[in-house]
Parts: sequence; C-alpha cells; structure tokens
Amino acid sequence: MEIYKVREISRRNLLILLGAGTLSASLGSGLFSSEMVSAKESVASTASDKALKRLLEGNKRYVAGKLLNSERNPSRIHDLAKGQQPFAVVLACSDSRVPPEIVFDQGLGDLFTVRVAGNFLEPGGLASIDYAVEHLKSPLVLVLGHRRCGAVTAVVESIQTGKALPDDISKFSEAIAPAIESAKKQLGDAVDNAVRANIKYVTNELKTSQPVLAEFVKKGQVKVLGAYYNLDTGDVQVIA
Repeated sequence: MEIYKVREISRRNLLILLGAGTLSASLGSGLFSSEMVSAKESVASTASDKALKRLLEGNKRYVAGKLLNSERNPSRIHDLAKGQQPFAVVLACSDSRVPPEIVFDQGLGDLFTVRVAGNFLEPGGLASIDYAVEHLKSPLVLVLGHRRCGAVTAVVESIQTGKALPDDISKFSEAIAPAIESAKKQLGDAVDNAVRANIKYVTNELKTSQPVLAEFVKKGQVKVLGAYYNLDTGDVQVIA
C-alpha cells in the first residue's frame, strides 16, 4: 500500500509538474511571441523614422544648393539590375517642378515614385503603392502635394464658377472635390487650403486602405504621412 501511495503521489506530482511546465512553456512562448512582435514593430517604426529623416535631410541639401547624392552612375545602374529596395514610396503630383528624387536629393533605386496630377489616389497608383509596401518592404509612404497645384486650382475654380472641366481632366474633379469641400469654410487662400486638405485626405485614404496598407499601418510596419512642397522655396513640410 505504501509503495502504491508513493507511486501514486509521484505520478500525481509528475503530472502537476508537467502541466506546470507546459503552462509555463505556453506562457513563455506567448510572451516571447509578444516580445518578438513588439520588437518587429519597433524596428519597423525606426525604419520609417529613419526613412523620413533621410528624405528631409536630402530636402535641406536641395534647398541649400548642396546636393550630395551621386547614386546616378553606371555602377549603380549595374547594381540595381539585380533588384530594388526603395526606402520610401512617394505619391507625388506630376508637376515638372516637383521631381521627388531631386527634391529629396536621392539616387537611383532610393524612391518608389507614383505620380499623377493632383497627387490623388487612383486604382493603378494604389496597386503600385501596395506592391512597394508588401513586396519591396518600403517602410514609409509619403503623399507629396505642392503649392499652387494646377490640378487642384482647376477643380477649385470649377467649383467656384460652376463651370465644368473639360472631359479629359474631369477625373481630377471627381477625385479632388471631396477634399476641397472640406476646406471650403477655412479662412485664407482657397487654393492653398485645398492643396493641404487634399494631401491630408489622400493620406487618410491610404492609411485606411484595405486589404494591404491598413494592416501594415496597424501592425506598425509602415508609416503613411503627408507633406507640402513650397514651390517658392523648395522646402518640404510634413503636415499630416
């Protein structure tokens, strides 16, 4: 009997210990997984911040007339033939005065640029941005609008006068009008207010875009920001 009791107690203790070990392992595993996720998000956030800093530092050089980037040579061309890893995505206006690579003093392969007059979001542009974030792992998406944007100006004037835009550029109105409506009651320059409102509107559209960007933003794997380019000074200011 005594031997049986000892064996039974030992067996019971063993099961308890095993159960505790399993629980501990499970908890440990969960904690470890949580820590890993947190660490990944932290690394991603740091990458986004570094990408933004790199852009803004390049813009400062551009404004000062001290361009340093030399990544535009045959050697760089050869290296990029093997693949690309742009550190930022820029959705910019097609305006010839606002080329992202020059404005931010960056070289070949540094930026994944999507350009359309009025820097509004359309299906092809969104698909391109999704691709850059999901497959090229770019940690930053920047919406870049600019002062006295022709596309925004045309839509503002169309709304103010009630005169319809020509068919070939009517899509500007459909895409930009919601942002302009939100800025109607603001004091100051109507076009400049609309430009800024459009930047913020598109930035928010990207942040909430399903199924790709919203999830990456939620997980902290990418940051989506909006910026304003001053045609008169060349300066870029983050506004959203």
